[in-house]
Amino acid sequence: MKNLLAPRTLEFSVTVNDAGRSAAEHADIIAEPGFGKYFTDHMVDICWSERGGWHRPRVQPYGPIALDPAAAVLHYAQEIFEGLKAYRHQDGSIFTFRPEMNAERMKRSAARLALPELPTEYFVESLRQLIAVDARWVPSTPDTSLYLRPFMFAKEAFLGVRPAAKVNYYVIASPAGAYFAGGVEPVSIWISTDYARAGRGGTGAAKTGGNYASSLVAQQEAHSHGCAQVLFLDSETGEYLEELGGMNVVFVYKDGRVVTPESPSILEGITRDSLLRLAEDRGLKVEQRRVSIAEVREGVASGDIVEMFACGTAAVVAPIAQFIADGYTIGDAGAPAGELTMSLRQELTDIQYGRVADRHGWMTRLDG
Repeated sequence: MKNLLAPRTLEFSVTVNDAGRSAAEHADIIAEPGFGKYFTDHMVDICWSERGGWHRPRVQPYGPIALDPAAAVLHYAQEIFEGLKAYRHQDGSIFTFRPEMNAERMKRSAARLALPELPTEYFVESLRQLIAVDARWVPSTPDTSLYLRPFMFAKEAFLGVRPAAKVNYYVIASPAGAYFAGGVEPVSIWISTDYARAGRGGTGAAKTGGNYASSLVAQQEAHSHGCAQVLFLDSETGEYLEELGGMNVVFVYKDGRVVTPESPSILEGITRDSLLRLAEDRGLKVEQRRVSIAEVREGVASGDIVEMFACGTAAVVAPIAQFIADGYTIGDAGAPAGELTMSLRQELTDIQYGRVADRHGWMTRLDG
């Protein structure tokens, strides 16, 4: 569903949270934020209606959202979200990474879920507005960040299977500690053969909550086998790799090729796209194509595949030591993280934290 009204300048109203965290509470949280456990003092809220388009943008105290029991999202799951981070650079400035890519992906998700498309300029401005009042929540210790969660859902109260005529867009934020607190260590991944993440023509390429809800039972299965994550195969043949529960997967071949699965039902990862670009910058050949589980088994066994890793916003890069399935194992639990894997991770995080030049123009300043 596209917003047919032309984008206009949004003037945000700001209501300061007088009951925000005290300096002492804030210091305790920033010292050990974890991930997704604590939230900042404010949030962004923008309304949309068929008649009025996007309107009433505001920054307000973080708190519960009032919903009618008949709100469409509760019955028909019309909901999408995004995830990106704000980074504090050494001089105290605050940047985010490729927010226009998140904005464009959110538009694609909205189109698939019959929701209105939020203009890219509104998306980026909503981040700036939140940082303007919650800048103190962007931590400065190494490998920490402020996780930003924009989301949109159908708020109209009705029972009936049709696109909602009233929608709200929000942004909340949560300080995040280092994903690998004890250092980056290779992980084991469970291959699900009983469950599929998405089907042909489904919502796999959209960032919508239903995709994650359907992955949870497989994630539980992975944990029961001592694995950190689950890898899904295609729903039609069960032969081709899709993605992990919340990350893309990449393979490095001994001839220097960097290969990642391609499918209409895979979420287009911004971290993955960036890592592939950095690999190309080094003269490596990048391939996005169908990858069968048989190819991976044979490639690892023969030594043709020399590194494996998962990538996404939260972890950036997670080296993969082995894949475990019902009846076979690919790789070795004791395998170290690959050299290229760690080098790409270092380069990307150096760009994000302002430690090296941003030659691609990926960083957007949010403060000042």
